[in-house]
Amino acid sequence: KIKRPIRSLDIILRTCASVNMLTQSKKRIFKSNKEDYSLKTLRSLINSINNNKKIFKNIKVKLTIIDHNSNPKVIEKFEKLLKNSFFKSEIINLNINSYKMNIKKINQQGNKVTDNQISNMSNINQSLNIGKNCDDLVYFVEDDYLHKRNAVEEMILSYERISSQIGKDLIMCPADYPYLNNKLKDSKIILGNNCHWRSIEESLCTFLTSKKIINKHFKKFVSACEFEHYPFEKPFHDIYKKELCISPMPALAVHFTNINSIYGLSPLIDYKKLWKENKI
Repeated sequence: KIKRPIRSLDIILRTCASVNMLTQSKKRIFKSNKEDYSLKTLRSLINSINNNKKIFKNIKVKLTIIDHNSNPKVIEKFEKLLKNSFFKSEIINLNINSYKMNIKKINQQGNKVTDNQISNMSNINQSLNIGKNCDDLVYFVEDDYLHKRNAVEEMILSYERISSQIGKDLIMCPADYPYLNNKLKDSKIILGNNCHWRSIEESLCTFLTSKKIINKHFKKFVSACEFEHYPFEKPFHDIYKKELCISPMPALAVHFTNINSIYGLSPLIDYKKLWKENKI
């Protein structure tokens, strides 16, 4: 019995089509321009939302893009993709001046925080401030994650099912990071809507959770935006020790990073097919 129905879903997509890699100079898989990954991420989200409109009869959906320094032509393409969507959408600029003054200039490793990292931390901070005032579920997304057609449906229906089962809210990471498979730690395996999920203790900055979780741990979430930890997501991982965080097997969204990333590319995925499905 579903005791925890979802009322709304806010998707907050952080974009910066002008920066290829945040902290690296390597090429991404398929060696395309960064704007292609940003546009395909948005396209994949729209395709996934449109994949099953029936579930949105009682669920409000809104997609917000927080952009920083993307070319105006890219913004026009964003607008064109969103133009005929049945859900609400909005494109806003990152208000970096409101957040960068709170960022410590030296990180945990003793190095100077880069300008790209400052804008990234500011964007996460702004998205968290929007998220804490949303109505129910919030999905924070980076602009290099391509989603399967069933991704949004599976996350929403699995969230309802698992949250009802455990009697509390949780956190979902849509990716399946290979480096977590190399750590022989015990995981709880949970049945979702159409796939299995496993408990994890680490993730990157793309995840879905509830307004309730965001507000409960808001200071801890924001601490990742004010001091560059090592690893960067360490405050999030501290939260996962108190709240259940799960990821699907196999992935519902995959990180189109460079082939030699320490996190690796999610296994059992046809990357070429996913890339072509989301053509612009």
